[in-house]
Amino acid sequence: MKKITLPLAVAALLCSATSFSAELAYTDQDRLHDIAADVSAERIEQDIRKLVGFGTRHTLSDTKSDTRGIGAARRWIKQEFEKISAACGNCLEVYYQSATISGEKRIPDATEVVSVIAIQRGITDPGRYVIMSGDIDSRVSDVMDATSDSPGANDNASGVAGTLEAARVLSQYRFNGSIVYAALSGEEQGLFGGRIMAEQAQKDGWRIKAVLNNDMIGNIEGINGVINNTTARIFAEGTRQTETERDARIRRFTGGEVDSPSRNLARYIDLIADRYIENLDTMVIYRLDRFGRGGHHRPFNDLGYPGVRIMETNENYNRQHQDLRTEDGIKYGDTIDGVNFDYAAKLTALNATSLASMAWAPTPPINVSIKGAVQPSTTLSWDALDAKQNPHLAGYKIYWRYTDAPQWQFSRFVGDVTSFTLDNVVIDNYFFGVASVSKDGFESPVVFPGAAGAFGE
Repeated sequence: MKKITLPLAVAALLCSATSFSAELAYTDQDRLHDIAADVSAERIEQDIRKLVGFGTRHTLSDTKSDTRGIGAARRWIKQEFEKISAACGNCLEVYYQSATISGEKRIPDATEVVSVIAIQRGITDPGRYVIMSGDIDSRVSDVMDATSDSPGANDNASGVAGTLEAARVLSQYRFNGSIVYAALSGEEQGLFGGRIMAEQAQKDGWRIKAVLNNDMIGNIEGINGVINNTTARIFAEGTRQTETERDARIRRFTGGEVDSPSRNLARYIDLIADRYIENLDTMVIYRLDRFGRGGHHRPFNDLGYPGVRIMETNENYNRQHQDLRTEDGIKYGDTIDGVNFDYAAKLTALNATSLASMAWAPTPPINVSIKGAVQPSTTLSWDALDAKQNPHLAGYKIYWRYTDAPQWQFSRFVGDVTSFTLDNVVIDNYFFGVASVSKDGFESPVVFPGAAGAFGE
């Protein structure tokens, strides 16, 4: 065996020093710890019990009753958002958003699909949005059964309760960007509430940087017998749906399949969990949703917006989409006893801290590009952010990682510049990205260069 001489070994060490001396660094944020601590499992429990008490929240159920059906449920949700707004000096814009749907397999007759939206406007950049959503509607075994009791305690009263609680906590703060809290309808009938909202947002020119869809965040007992309250899943699609043929040709040679804005949003939330949520490990799953399925982030993904699904790790299919019954000693149905409120609070805290961090941070960098082919160094460039929208901008941070690494490994703050060269960091060995950083250390999600990773204007 040929020995490696000392000079060669030293040279090899020096060649990698640039990477390994630039380990991840971040500013710990006391306000995010406070937000996580303020989330209340008791309030979440109260809200879930109230939603279950409406009997059924099926999209086609009664809209006139004050005590039963989706009409009563959505009116109560709107009232709760209005109470939250009143407590913070009318800091929320609360409204119904609707469209009439008909001629669909699961909505054959004309039906008004009504969601409840609450917007907390940002101070310096109100046109930039991060969104948290949950689904109002519930169902039993027959997706067209609009009359049978359908508690929907976990699917998805837990997501709506989490959204209400996040609004209660975050409404006590003011942010640079806008935060939207959405209780969406029509999910079980075809993702109609999300589609209506996404299409309207596009028409209105919303600059959406994140959609956090919460669908089933309260169960810890899996159908396989596993009981675990320490993990959660973040589903994030790869290549965006709106990619053009030209973009695909470029991506083939430059990469980006695992660095879509949704994937880097998921990585961001994963790091938030590590830093601010006690005893929670998140799994970033490289797929749109559960195998062959979809959720209310999908309509936003369909239009090119970054969006993920946050949910429990251990599902119990006996409690999902089931008629209330007991067979062979097995209890079926999505009832309140299947919800762990402390766990739902933990995932709500994950949402709240992630939303707050992004809303306090500057907008993600725009028009990020990269060069370095057949060179010993790598240069990244980007456009300067709008100073009026981002008066708190301190500068930018470059991130990089080995191409097979799931999370960012190295970083370097480069200041308020629009281009920077990493000397002796070879472009072929890593993936790269850029984040914007505020003066108090809040960071945006990382943006991968080119169309494949862009978060939009």
